[in-house]
Amino acid sequence: MTAPAPVRLAWLDALRGYAALVVVLFHLSPQVLGPDRHLAVMRWIDLGKYGVMLFFLISGYVIPMSLERHGSLRRFWIGRLCRIYPAYLATIALVAVLVALGLLRWPASLRAETVTGVLAHATMMPDLLGLRGVVRVFWTLSYEMTFYLLVAGLFAWRLHRHSAWWAGGLALTALLAGPVLPDDLLGGTFADRRITAGALVLIVALSITAYLRRRLVHAAGAVGIALVLVPAVNGHPTAGSTVAASWQGLLFLAVMFAGTVVYRWQHGQIGRPAAITALATVALCAVVAHAVHLGRPAWAINVAAVAATFLIAYALRKREVPAVLIGLGQISYSLYLLHAVVLFLVPRVVPQLATQPAVVRLAVGAAYLAVAIGLAGLSYRMVELPGQALGRRLVARPALPARLATQRAASRTGRGENVGRSV
Repeated sequence: MTAPAPVRLAWLDALRGYAALVVVLFHLSPQVLGPDRHLAVMRWIDLGKYGVMLFFLISGYVIPMSLERHGSLRRFWIGRLCRIYPAYLATIALVAVLVALGLLRWPASLRAETVTGVLAHATMMPDLLGLRGVVRVFWTLSYEMTFYLLVAGLFAWRLHRHSAWWAGGLALTALLAGPVLPDDLLGGTFADRRITAGALVLIVALSITAYLRRRLVHAAGAVGIALVLVPAVNGHPTAGSTVAASWQGLLFLAVMFAGTVVYRWQHGQIGRPAAITALATVALCAVVAHAVHLGRPAWAINVAAVAATFLIAYALRKREVPAVLIGLGQISYSLYLLHAVVLFLVPRVVPQLATQPAVVRLAVGAAYLAVAIGLAGLSYRMVELPGQALGRRLVARPALPARLATQRAASRTGRGENVGRSV
């Protein structure tokens, strides 16, 4: 049994579990409701983006809390990598097995640009390179990883308290500069995408290595901050990108910083006027930018729904949270990654599900949810928890330079003792 979440974080687990369930149901709805009803709902609210933006807000709230609790970029990165990569790699491995069995196929873009695709998946940034992820939902990880690197860079330079400026600045840039921002400056051609993918692998690997070894940390931080330019100029290099344009990618980063603003406001690190101004700027820019740049005024409902949901959860954060929501929140990462894999297999079990009687559609939908949640629970216990335990063990070990210094000091002491004995 896993330990219950602390009361102060239970509301975040519950919100994360709710967001994951919304995304799962959104992807299931064309099969259960039928394409026409699904599109009718989409005209009013995009529940997929609603759930994703909730995830982004939660990440924006949690990541600075995690970083500042560790107080060390080395401990932060060990914890992050051991938290997100095991389930991510396990999902890719599962897809590989299903492909080998002839039950699934690799995405077309990955088959056409295999080297670039492998490099892009190594950094979790396929969407920023215009490639579909092995699982479509991987697109959000591109922005999660960018945010981690950006926040780590700000922390390295002691600029991490300026969240309100980042939230408002990114949102205003998306709105005001949206039409002139290039979408494919770094990935408009096959060769460009491969070069950019290789460069990102090198940059990310060297940056994280610098943090882990505590060497050249400021240089790594400067590179992390500069990486905000990738979504700013290469947010939609091909039709394979899920993000509609570079400006929309900047808005998603602004939403994450909005979550950070809430965290800093709550802990008295920024004042109420600055926080309210930043949050209002992000919300207004998200609505206006989608209305002006994409002709989608219905995004006002998306933004209002996200804000209202987060506000309600935040207001109830000190209340007791249903255990089922906490449990769903704990497995939410695996559920988010794996539910699409299970959904790919549904047409093989029940062909033309959308045309079946309502009773059949509902029964299959319920069975799908049970399988997806069960598989996510298995992944959480067998993959995520061991990964987190490994992270804790690695964090407890001293960094390599410190360990070497200790060993050298011990060696010198030993030699001195031996000399003393020989005299």
